[in-house]
Amino acid sequence: MDLATRLREPRILTTPGVYDALTALLVERAGFEAAYLSGASIAYTRLGRPDIGLLSLDDVASVTGNIRERVGLHLIVDADTGFGNALNVTRTVKLLERAGASAIQLEDQTLPKRCGHLDGKTLVSTTEMQGKIRAACDARAHAGTLVIARTDAVAVEGLDAALERAERYAEAGADVLFVEAVRSPDDMRIALARLAAKAPMLANMVEGGKTPILPAAELQALGYRIAIFPGGTVRALAHALQGYYASLQAHGTTAAMREHMLDFDGLNALIGTPQMLELGRRYAG
Repeated sequence: MDLATRLREPRILTTPGVYDALTALLVERAGFEAAYLSGASIAYTRLGRPDIGLLSLDDVASVTGNIRERVGLHLIVDADTGFGNALNVTRTVKLLERAGASAIQLEDQTLPKRCGHLDGKTLVSTTEMQGKIRAACDARAHAGTLVIARTDAVAVEGLDAALERAERYAEAGADVLFVEAVRSPDDMRIALARLAAKAPMLANMVEGGKTPILPAAELQALGYRIAIFPGGTVRALAHALQGYYASLQAHGTTAAMREHMLDFDGLNALIGTPQMLELGRRYAG
């Protein structure tokens, strides 16, 4: 079942954030159908830096390819602004689709972009973004590769302007609409009432961000079709590692943390070491 078909089902698609093949594998093993490759989380983990436009297309394409080689999940890939103008978007879509993206998300910020829940964002014109969406749709090799259009206009121009932009992006061919940093459940309802009939709507759940965190079931009841939790994985990991490193520094051993860790065999079982060694023996003659 491709992602477009899945989105026609009544169940919301709950989508954890990932930033590499291991986190995607854990998402798949947990029983989820989809993962969201977060540009912010790649920046956090690959660069140790904030989400302020420091990533390149090659960074994102490399991680996408590693994930696709390991898992069969629907993979939504955050492509920021498309890394430039409409011509850059064409190349971005071709590379990410070839690397294994099921859906490619583009936003209407200027370069350099920044996290949707940071202040100080600036936007390209609606007309420019419509051109980038058309370029994305034309560049994909398969109609089943979805184009997600995100607008950051709520923080810059207000809710009404953001909804107007989203309508224009649907007209340009966007398959899914994403109105970033909506401030309240009431604003969510207003957005859904205006846009949900035009394209499936995506809700972004950011712990400590500008949008209230709601359970996926409540988002489904409101009318959203996708709920992403893009940065929760890296925030949970960072919290856990702070405790791990503090314990190791204090005790000089990992003994106190063993109940919170996989041991050597446990990790090898997770990543498939026995199966790969057996496969190697088959080819050894």
